[in-house]
Amino acid sequence: MAEYREVGFNRRANYDYEILEKIEAGIILRGSEVKSLRLHKVSLADAYAGLSKNNEVFIYQMHIPEYALANRMNHDPKRMRKLLLRKRQISRFVGQLKKNGLTLIPISVYFNEKGFVKISLGLGKGKKNIDKRETIKQREWNRTKLRLLKRQ
Repeated sequence: MAEYREVGFNRRANYDYEILEKIEAGIILRGSEVKSLRLHKVSLADAYAGLSKNNEVFIYQMHIPEYALANRMNHDPKRMRKLLLRKRQISRFVGQLKKNGLTLIPISVYFNEKGFVKISLGLGKGKKNIDKRETIKQREWNRTKLRLLKRQ
């Protein structure tokens, strides 16, 4: 398995969405953004991915704070950033997004073994409140099972 170093994780992704498929994409960043990511400063809480008119994929609302030492050459913390995917992957996602009403959700940001920043996207379907309660029940039951097994 490939070695990678995780920088940020979207905790609400699995709670709010049922992830059907995952895909890895590259991301176009500026130098000050990469330095900020190396300090593990990123927030994916409000982030989402979407398509432009030219069938390009962008990530919106991903917060990478300004790098303090990059005085004049700093970046806008919530600017939209282009994702690097193959045309075949994009066309497959376009069909599924329009046909099934699914959403592209950023799950995590990490550095791969070569040192490039990658983002893991999930093709997800929004959960209803009933499904969320079921997820909570299942999580609580798993914790209870572990506690019971540790006592024995």
